[in-house]
Amino acid sequence: MRCFAFIVFMVAALFGSCTATPTSNAAPVDHSAWDKLLKKHVNDKGFVNYTAFKKDYDELKKYLNMLSESAPNDKWSKDEQLAYWINAYNAFTIQLILDNYPGITSIKDIGSKIKIPFVNTPWDVKFITIGGKKMDLNNIEHGIIRKKFDEPRIHFALVCAAKSCPPLRNEAFVADRLDKQLDEQGRDFINDKTKNSVSKDKADLSKILSWYGGDFTKKMPIADWVNKYSTVKLDKNASITHMDYDWALNGK
Repeated sequence: MRCFAFIVFMVAALFGSCTATPTSNAAPVDHSAWDKLLKKHVNDKGFVNYTAFKKDYDELKKYLNMLSESAPNDKWSKDEQLAYWINAYNAFTIQLILDNYPGITSIKDIGSKIKIPFVNTPWDVKFITIGGKKMDLNNIEHGIIRKKFDEPRIHFALVCAAKSCPPLRNEAFVADRLDKQLDEQGRDFINDKTKNSVSKDKADLSKILSWYGGDFTKKMPIADWVNKYSTVKLDKNASITHMDYDWALNGK
């Protein structure tokens, strides 16, 4: 959901699939520092107080440094690994925004500032180091999460700092509650009328469900995903369209 055109998704997926997954001998990490920052700076609607968050930049960097030194390994459970990568994606996205804030109104503004050859979007900036490997946000999303985990609900959890993204959860994802958290993200996202509008005979859905439709339909049709989470259920022959995507910053 993080790139801004379907062709970007496909290119990122193609090249991201070549990313070697970093690893280490670390034990599963404690995400409580990230949890504390989210509770402090993100409201229950998923909007971020970036001005206040920037004052805690050093605390964010301590958490990110821990992630950098503690890449998952096969001794971790699948849920421990997935919670790590979702938290990493969201936390490094916050860093990217803070490194350019104030002075931007959208994450896409960062792309216009990039002067690195062959780098065209903020999702292609290799500002992340994990397990000794230089990475970008596309590597995490497409090369690791989508490649390794057959879990379409990650698209309700990865947040690109835009208003049309799913809400940034104001708590860390953790292995022992991950399934419940992902379902809650799905319900919050689908029932947010600024992101998805559902009636019995028509659904005007987020472009996320179009861009990543293939990830979802591996499990079940899009209408079934809507009905899984929506308080209003679609009829069998309901029509489906998609909303314009609002890239304005998810700040408050």
